[in-house]
Amino acid sequence: MTGTYLGMPAFPQAARDAVRDPVLRGNLRHATHTIRAKRARAVGELSDWAELREAGRRIKDHTLRHLDRYLVQLEESVTAAGGTVHWAADAGEANRIVARLVKETGESEVVKVKSMATQEIGLNEALEAEGIRAYETDLAELIVQLGRDRPSHILVPAIHLNRGEIRDVFRSEMGAWGRPAPEDLTDAPAELAEAARLHLREKFLRAKVAVSGANFMVAETGTLVVVESEGNGRMCLTLPQTLISVVGIEKVVPTWRDLEVFLQTLPRSSTAERMNPYTSMWTGTTDEDGPRAFHLVLLDNGRTDTLADQVGRQALRCIRCSACLNVCPVYERAGGHAYGSVYPGPIGAILSPQLRGTGSEIDASLPYASSLCGACYEVCPVAIDIPEVLVHLRERVVEGGPAVRQGNKVVLRPARGHAAERAAMRAARWVFARPGALRAGQRLASRTRRLHPRALPGPGRAWSGTRDLPAVPPEPFRDWWQRTNGGKDGTE
Repeated sequence: MTGTYLGMPAFPQAARDAVRDPVLRGNLRHATHTIRAKRARAVGELSDWAELREAGRRIKDHTLRHLDRYLVQLEESVTAAGGTVHWAADAGEANRIVARLVKETGESEVVKVKSMATQEIGLNEALEAEGIRAYETDLAELIVQLGRDRPSHILVPAIHLNRGEIRDVFRSEMGAWGRPAPEDLTDAPAELAEAARLHLREKFLRAKVAVSGANFMVAETGTLVVVESEGNGRMCLTLPQTLISVVGIEKVVPTWRDLEVFLQTLPRSSTAERMNPYTSMWTGTTDEDGPRAFHLVLLDNGRTDTLADQVGRQALRCIRCSACLNVCPVYERAGGHAYGSVYPGPIGAILSPQLRGTGSEIDASLPYASSLCGACYEVCPVAIDIPEVLVHLRERVVEGGPAVRQGNKVVLRPARGHAAERAAMRAARWVFARPGALRAGQRLASRTRRLHPRALPGPGRAWSGTRDLPAVPPEPFRDWWQRTNGGKDGTE
């Protein structure tokens, strides 16, 4: 992942600034609670939700175990249907491929369907550097682009803004990107939507090249699938002469029958709908129908490295529904920008450190951006055990350090921790290995508990500055047991 997110501070610092913004917290609380409640009702309508969830998990795990085979099958199917497949090992290669394909058409602008993969690789910035302007057509993505902002949610990228703030963005920025917004524009949703329609209509009609992602790719037929709610995706996928789709290699599913499972679980988990208003599917090219040229760019960008981790690989099951964000107490208070990644929230806390492999400060902090409450696992439609992966990544950070990419390899950087912490761990190991010393230490701590400080001194302030030190009980458990059980030793 590149571009806008380079140089972002670690999560604790970014979150500290975010929680001090009452408007941001109000926007997030209202939006996440509304989406959460709607999703619960939509999921509750299905008596076999648990079975669908398990089926989705099994399909994804099977596909990941045989990913090499299904990707080859996908390439063969797309090629046989008239498309062209390109393989991109990383963000730089994917951006170069897309820029070259656009230039070969002679065009200098593209319209875009909402795509996490293109955000991940910083495609808009890369195209701009090549003299190509990319127009986002999803309403929320358009708001973010006009405001020179960053997405903060997987499904609702402008969730951190309220209607008044969106109106101000339209008024001040639309003119620089084409048709200006009406001077008397209010924050009424209907007026904001109409302003966006007028702004985008001419771009749809004149665009010769479109860029998309895909929610799924069907290996047996070479079919790509995009689900959306506004119709902008359908316009981008059908009107232009050239369509370029950038898709992560984990988005493949083996068969049409497998797709049926996800077309039930994704809409209910994301937009709380029984079915997305627009479900677009295309297979290669068709004479006199849709784009004349179709290019599929298959993106790795750290996915193969993630696949090699037996615990962490379950993050690749993700179908980008964003349900985990809407129930996460940390995301609700800190917002998406604090995660320093196009993938915020619980899924971002486990996916970004694995995909990036940069060993940056923020990557090392993301696995700790969680209370481990488990709400994210409960709502995940493909049963990703996010708390398990978070603990696994924490262990990797502490024992081996964050991953660092060196050429084509990913290695773990040593992370020794603070000297005081290492000394405390050595002392604890010595005490716990000696029951007599432990008993004496517990009794001493209980008898002197009124003298204990409320905060730790020195380096310990970093820990106790945001936590209450646990109070020492009046007597150790072993002594209480002996006193209340006739003098029997609590070790019996």
